[in-house]
Amino acid sequence: MWSGWGLMTGLMAKDESAQRMEKIVSLCKRRGFIFQSSEIYGGLNGFWDYGPLGVELKRNLKDFWWKRNVRERDDMEGMDGAIIMNRAVWKASGHEATFSDPMVDCRGCKARHRADQLPEKDGVKFCPNCGSRDLTEPRDFNLMLKSYAGPVESDDNLVYLRPETAQAMFVQFRNVLDTSRQRLPFGIAQIGKAFRNEINPRNYIFRSREFEQMEIEYFCRPEDGLQLTDYWLEERLRFYEDIGIPRAKIRINDIPDGERAFYAKKTYDLEYEFPFGVSELEGIAYRTDYDLSKHIEHSGKPLDYYDEVTKERFVPHVVEPSAGADRTALALICEAFAEETVTDDKGKSETRTVMRFHPRMAPIKCGVFPLLKNKPELVAAAQGIAKSLRGDMNVFYDESGAIGRRYRRQDEAGTPFCLTIDFDTIGENGPEKEGTVTLRHRDSMQQERIAIADLKPYLLEKIS
Repeated sequence: MWSGWGLMTGLMAKDESAQRMEKIVSLCKRRGFIFQSSEIYGGLNGFWDYGPLGVELKRNLKDFWWKRNVRERDDMEGMDGAIIMNRAVWKASGHEATFSDPMVDCRGCKARHRADQLPEKDGVKFCPNCGSRDLTEPRDFNLMLKSYAGPVESDDNLVYLRPETAQAMFVQFRNVLDTSRQRLPFGIAQIGKAFRNEINPRNYIFRSREFEQMEIEYFCRPEDGLQLTDYWLEERLRFYEDIGIPRAKIRINDIPDGERAFYAKKTYDLEYEFPFGVSELEGIAYRTDYDLSKHIEHSGKPLDYYDEVTKERFVPHVVEPSAGADRTALALICEAFAEETVTDDKGKSETRTVMRFHPRMAPIKCGVFPLLKNKPELVAAAQGIAKSLRGDMNVFYDESGAIGRRYRRQDEAGTPFCLTIDFDTIGENGPEKEGTVTLRHRDSMQQERIAIADLKPYLLEKIS
């Protein structure tokens, strides 16, 4: 009896997680976070567009990542490498020969799947679409998307859309080192698009064919690599805390020997519990000197380092914290999403959907509402406040509908603060509250009066 109850509980939890994910996807479409790419033509599997709120959320994430990792440090340089590089780069790195996943076809429904992700029953893998066990033998499928540079589609002009941003930082190591005059240890940081021709894109924007990476290659002496891997683990955990993902929600997976990439001496995977399961958010890998050594071997160019203090010349080792901007954006959305029952002044209950983004990540920082749109004095005052704030933060002006509905719309957008300009603001109810507005807090729904003159410093402190 107890085993049956456990199975039922597990199925119920799985169903609740699926429902939660469906609600998140629906909200993202309804409120303009994420749209299916090319939707009016039926979409294209594995490709997504960010709408007005989504692009602000992702921009806030990338800007804070850049601020924390580049601008606040004196041992980090930024760069922006090309999406298409010389084919020789991918030959040297091993991507052209080995960057592949095992693929199988289902003979029943003709679907294609990654062999290493198929479900099993009694030790036999089966198709998740139709349940058939009649599958082809696995075969390697190269994940790099091909194109041609030049007017002729020939093997000589074959190029790839980069499957990762890292290689640009390795091949430009010498140029960055010489122009920045850095000394070890130092890093190169980059945010950029990457492309992988995934066999089976899935789980919304978590695994797609076009995605954005936020990567660091941190170069160091060989004896410092393991210590710096642990250092970057702590730095990355602190980063996630500072954007609203608690450390308790991050699982640290210390990848054991035999399961790491062959060139990695140490790897941590930071994992988050999405509604569809625990999945990798970021990898922190100690890649030793593998990448630079490969490019030295294939290019014949010097990518070593001369230590002027010790008079040594050696190939630096590298620690790589590699995060996905899209995966992190999805984690922020999943962590923020909440539903709660609230009761109004008349005793009527309703479900409030709210996105509890950290203020520094919230797409809109402040909503500005005149109490009535047919009162010119209120509208003018509200528009003036919105204009005064726009240079410092993203503001949304809304004069349509009842105040309660406007609050609910901003709750779903994740806006942490809303301002209502009412008759007290313009002094119609006496001089006591003239020049003040109602400030409403998203999470608690509590309201307070605040002077217009104090608005900007107050909000800037809260969102910074």
